[in-house]
Amino acid sequence: MSILPYTPVPFWALEATEVFSRLSTGTAGLSSRDAAERLRKYGRNTVSSNRTSQAFILFLAQFKSPVTILLIVASFLAAGLGDLADAIIILGIVLLSGILGFWQEKGANEAIKGLLQMVQLNCSVVRDGKTVSIPMIAAVPGDVVQLSAGDMIPGDCLLLTATALFVDEAAFTGESFPVEKYSGPLPADTPLAKRFNTLFMGSHVVSGTASALIVDTGMSTEFGKLSASLRNSIVETDFERGIRKFGYLLMELTLLLVIIIFALNVWLHKPVLDSFLFSLALAVGLTPQMLPAIISVNLAAGARKMARKQVIVKRLSAIENFGSMNVLCTDKTGTITAGKVVVKDALDCSGNPSAGVLRYAWLNAALQSGFHNPIDKAICEAYQGNEKLPNAKTEIPYDFSRKRLSIQVEESGRSRLITKGAFSSILEICTEVMHGGRPVPLGPDLKSSLVNRWEELSRSGYRTLALAVKEIPDKHKIDRHDESGMTFAGFITLFDPPKPDSASTLLRLQQSGVKLKIITGDTALVAQHLAGLLELPAPRILKGPEIRQMSQSALLHAAPRTDIFAEVEPNQKERIILLLKKAGYVVGFMGDGINDAPALHAADVGISVNTAVDVAKEAADIVLLKSGLQVLLDGIEEGRKTFANTMKYVFMATSANFGNMFSMAGASLFLPFLPLLPKQVLLTNLLTDFPEMAIASDKVDSSQLSLPQRWDMAFIRKFMITFGLLSSVFDYLTFTCLLFVFHAGEREFQTGWFTESVISAVVIVLVVRTRRAFFRSLPGNALLGASFVIILAVCLIPGSPLSGWFGFVVLPPALYTWIAVLIAAYMLTAELVKHWFYKRLLAHISKKNKPAVQSHLSR
Repeated sequence: MSILPYTPVPFWALEATEVFSRLSTGTAGLSSRDAAERLRKYGRNTVSSNRTSQAFILFLAQFKSPVTILLIVASFLAAGLGDLADAIIILGIVLLSGILGFWQEKGANEAIKGLLQMVQLNCSVVRDGKTVSIPMIAAVPGDVVQLSAGDMIPGDCLLLTATALFVDEAAFTGESFPVEKYSGPLPADTPLAKRFNTLFMGSHVVSGTASALIVDTGMSTEFGKLSASLRNSIVETDFERGIRKFGYLLMELTLLLVIIIFALNVWLHKPVLDSFLFSLALAVGLTPQMLPAIISVNLAAGARKMARKQVIVKRLSAIENFGSMNVLCTDKTGTITAGKVVVKDALDCSGNPSAGVLRYAWLNAALQSGFHNPIDKAICEAYQGNEKLPNAKTEIPYDFSRKRLSIQVEESGRSRLITKGAFSSILEICTEVMHGGRPVPLGPDLKSSLVNRWEELSRSGYRTLALAVKEIPDKHKIDRHDESGMTFAGFITLFDPPKPDSASTLLRLQQSGVKLKIITGDTALVAQHLAGLLELPAPRILKGPEIRQMSQSALLHAAPRTDIFAEVEPNQKERIILLLKKAGYVVGFMGDGINDAPALHAADVGISVNTAVDVAKEAADIVLLKSGLQVLLDGIEEGRKTFANTMKYVFMATSANFGNMFSMAGASLFLPFLPLLPKQVLLTNLLTDFPEMAIASDKVDSSQLSLPQRWDMAFIRKFMITFGLLSSVFDYLTFTCLLFVFHAGEREFQTGWFTESVISAVVIVLVVRTRRAFFRSLPGNALLGASFVIILAVCLIPGSPLSGWFGFVVLPPALYTWIAVLIAAYMLTAELVKHWFYKRLLAHISKKNKPAVQSHLSR
């Protein structure tokens, strides 16, 4: 529903004056007071839903597991059959587990919201008659917004004025080519794709300039209506895919276990309800209920650490992809180079310094009204004249197909067209060349001379632009057809030197398992010169024109072997990224320009910088507050730490938990009573999960940071079987001790095994969290402290008032000694098995001659 006061005629069918009147605004924009009032009335300009409902949904999500739902239903059934106390205890434990998960995930979400404020998008609006920059979320209906290339559209707008305006509306129309926009009313029944006088929130300006009136914001926009489906279309990351497959693995085991145990217990004539509750409790024990919360906590903690290193994470699941990334594609400017472009020379066609060529370049750069890039700024800084700028009559903005920018300048009664751009793009529109101070026909010899001079400058490492001029009749208003029959005027050479530490940082990046690929629009000669400065040995270079001629299969073969992609067109970047992903790589792409959005979306992890254009920051998963390879290295390291700490929980869940559940299932078949009551199983699960909340701050071995990390389901399956069976061996030793040494009855048995089960599950984390001997890789203080608290609580519960609720009894001191001995033996044996397990696995990988070993297998 539109915010515009009700009218049977939509705003795109009205004259601008009518829309101004209905929104009580004008060309001078809103006053600050009116804007503040409208912000209170209409709310923030965002498509996110209400925070309260978000929190409520997050809370309910803690109980969405089918096993948990079945357990709640069974508890109500037990209460209906008279077992009210047990039903209340089971529901209480489930609720407590859910609250703990909700509290952790909500805290993580709030932390991320705070970080995202650091990279918020801004827009230029007219307030109190002046153009000011405000956060996009503060834009309101009635604001007049000023737009140029690279800007995101802050709301659904009526176009007021436009100069060669082209907008990307792919999210709405599916059309990959930019749409030209112009002002003026349209028929009321004009379909969305043909509303050429309307700008839609979520689209962005590709080229040109405009002013527009914001009519709708937030959820009232077309983007707001589409936001739910757009969020659902987000591509699943490698990390999320791994979690899903891990969930399927546990689900299969859980279903098999529940069905078999329930059937056998009923066959042995045990109470049906108790058998059903016990089977469900076993399923809960095997299911890592806290995994979503622990993943959120680990990722949020990783995001906070990355923020301290100038890396802001917009999408949490991208952290793992950052850590598992093994190919990084990037432009050279600002990442490898200093990012400060300076003008080296302004040269005439003969290669001599020319003040006239520099002045032409200055007029073109200073008078253009679109996106001011570093090259234009460098040209303006290089020009030393203090004269007043003449009038710019017309402008043909830069775009990525023409690769040039034209300005019609009026001075001294003459009208002149000045065009600046890539050498080949300028040369193709010239029929004359400035030679000896006058224009002469551009024959083959002079053209060959210009090409040779351009190649010589490029080989020297300079980015070389060309300039052309043309006299225009005074009354004529130019368009793109006037970019012809021009006179080649000269060259502008620019230099952006590599950062002093680029070569050494590149080496460190390669040593950490990440191969850098440079994708640049610069010529192959400039790229080759840069490779020499970076000490890259014999880099393989592939040029854009060659890529255009290559088939998909040919480029799929060539891309992984290429070091530098030069003279690349914008649409080729996305093609390169997609083929590298198809080849099996986890690909990162770092971009900051208008034309980088498709490649940022296509990459496994899109990376941009805070100084990038809005559309690049919006498309990126990760935003760097400081550009450069060193900050990337820091971010990669934190990503690997986050992944490693998440995997520690997975290893615990697939070793101690699986072993304990397998042991319980077996014990229930030969014991005349249940080895643990359903409420005791749930308490075991809750207590063993509690220390894992501290795992986000755990220390990580350097070996786990040396190479990219990815989910390996075959490895997890082998780990589960090996360490799960080992856990069961010591569980059955505990059963033997309880039954034949202490002759334990039902309650004594349940109390003794509960104690051993929880403590062994807690201490095994200290073993499986590292490949090294556990005493050589000590855990973080938080994990160590939480583990100690749980062990102490388990020893005290049997003698506390809680013992009666859970059916526990006080154990003889001698039994604690036996439990301590068994747990010590378990840890020692686990260390030996761990050493054998990794040694055997490494030997197997060596036989298969794999080129790289995952970091959890590396020494």
